[in-house]
Amino acid sequence: MSDTTAERFARLAAEPLVSTVAPSRGVGSWARSVKDIVSHRQLLGLLVRRDIKSRYKDSALGLMWTLINPLVQLTVYYTVMGQFLGAARGIEDFALYIFSGLTIYVLFSETVSGSTGSVLANAGLVKKVYVPREVFPLAATGSATFTFGMQVVVLLIACIVLGAPPLSLDILYFVPATLIMLIFGTALGLLLAGLNVYLRDMQYLSGILIMLGMWSSPIVYGWTMVRDTFAIAGLPAWAVDIYTSNPLTLAVLGFHKAFWMAGTADDYPTHLLLRMSIAIVVGLILLWLCHRAFARMQGNFAQEL
Repeated sequence: MSDTTAERFARLAAEPLVSTVAPSRGVGSWARSVKDIVSHRQLLGLLVRRDIKSRYKDSALGLMWTLINPLVQLTVYYTVMGQFLGAARGIEDFALYIFSGLTIYVLFSETVSGSTGSVLANAGLVKKVYVPREVFPLAATGSATFTFGMQVVVLLIACIVLGAPPLSLDILYFVPATLIMLIFGTALGLLLAGLNVYLRDMQYLSGILIMLGMWSSPIVYGWTMVRDTFAIAGLPAWAVDIYTSNPLTLAVLGFHKAFWMAGTADDYPTHLLLRMSIAIVVGLILLWLCHRAFARMQGNFAQEL
């Protein structure tokens, strides 16, 4: 005799529950997550291309907006901060100085802002099929990297046109500076993306963090101004070291070292490359911790959405 529907449901109810989400603890779990992301690399590529296309869909200028936005920012900061407030008087080739700082900072700001709302923006996909949730903030990082690459090309052209091509070996500082921004931006983006599913205020918090990061980095003012101001105020030397150890500060200084040819040794802290290397190691640890936090949160994403 076949089982009745009630009996079948009773047997199912007695079965132990099995999680369809991989455990979020231990190095083995992290390795499985990375392997899962790699296996979905084609989807990640599609999401990156979709983000780039959708951002400028139906606009007349299209990808030109990736160049217009930083150029407008450059003009405003150069005019207001450089000319009206006099910051340019203490910084030679102020246009290249501020443009190089803005270029590297846009990588961080777009990574964080895009990642924060990425899971919510793909709520329909999250609820319907299984994909590693990390691909959504990583797609935002990929889109930000594409924009960054286009702006670096414009920066190089600007350096050549203004007669200051970056031909020295200092151009190699481009690599650790970019790595710092990518690592810390991705780490913070993962954390905020997960938290934003449960607490939608995170998207507003990310905007505040981006603004604070902007003004706490030597983009529209010189690192030497901070050093001298701290000295005049009688602050101890370690106060300058704390400011300099900010990974955003180190990345901006590294980009200045790479593209701002008017800089001298006095414009940078000692052992800049060593400081940047330490920041990369710390950033990788932070990235692992943020990914673990994201993995713990993602189990209930579908229900929350």
